[in-house]
Amino acid sequence: MSTIFVVGSFVVDFTVRVPRMPVLGEGLIGDVFYNGVGGKGTNQAIAARRLGARVGLLACVGDDALSQMALDCYGREGISSNHIHRIPNMNTGVGMVGVLPSGENWIIGHLGANMHMRPDHVDLAGDAIAHSDVVMTQFEVPLETTARAMELGRKHGAITLLNPAPGRRLTKEMLRHVDILTPNESELRIMLGLRPNDPSPTTELAVKLLEFGVKQIVVTRGREGALIVTYQGVQAVGGVRVKAVCVTGAGDCFNATMAVGLAGGLSLEEAVRDACFAGAYSTQVLGAIDGLPTREQLETFKRSAQ
Repeated sequence: MSTIFVVGSFVVDFTVRVPRMPVLGEGLIGDVFYNGVGGKGTNQAIAARRLGARVGLLACVGDDALSQMALDCYGREGISSNHIHRIPNMNTGVGMVGVLPSGENWIIGHLGANMHMRPDHVDLAGDAIAHSDVVMTQFEVPLETTARAMELGRKHGAITLLNPAPGRRLTKEMLRHVDILTPNESELRIMLGLRPNDPSPTTELAVKLLEFGVKQIVVTRGREGALIVTYQGVQAVGGVRVKAVCVTGAGDCFNATMAVGLAGGLSLEEAVRDACFAGAYSTQVLGAIDGLPTREQLETFKRSAQ
């Protein structure tokens, strides 16, 4: 069994589907409401667990009523709470998600306790990290914490995977222990100090990131699939077309599936192809967690979609 260790966030999601974007000052009523758990770290941990991996998770919650949702969720999913920390006098992270009929979304969040995760918390999980095949993290916790996770993962010989979301500008120092970087197209631009909608070709920008010392870059492109960028060249992996209901968590599902594949011995190309199927599968359901497939569900979907 592959072992994945995730250093990341827990967030309680409040999702409403609305017919269109509201204008400033307008009160807009939706037709569907969903309340569940999420956060990139939690989504990735649960996705990996459902695909059959052994999963460890480092996360922080507040000391409010919402924190119990985290513990209940991890118990249901078979994820240990050994590295879940309660932060005194702090709220649990929350996300307000608006979803359009097309499945496109926007998120307003407050990370709360997630931003109180420290490198010391990573060190406390050192033994679990030392026994992991892949260590993965994101940017919903402090930068110094993600850096420590990558450093400790590299030290113990794990594949280190950084999903740079939400997007922010980075330095070479920040990326020096990262084996695989997985931005989407807007995050790729933000990392390079550009506007999220900069018109420069994605392929050219991804190649520039190799100068930061990352071994491999996988740029996620939604329904268009992904680009694998290495010193050997650029390879496009096609996407999977489905009728999307909600794209929340699709990137997390992609990253977790790729991590599980790599931990299980797949090549990067094979792992990315699996991840494209998993990401597409997840968009067919409202809410991040409910759309994460089991191994059986993913294999059935792959057969039907090919």
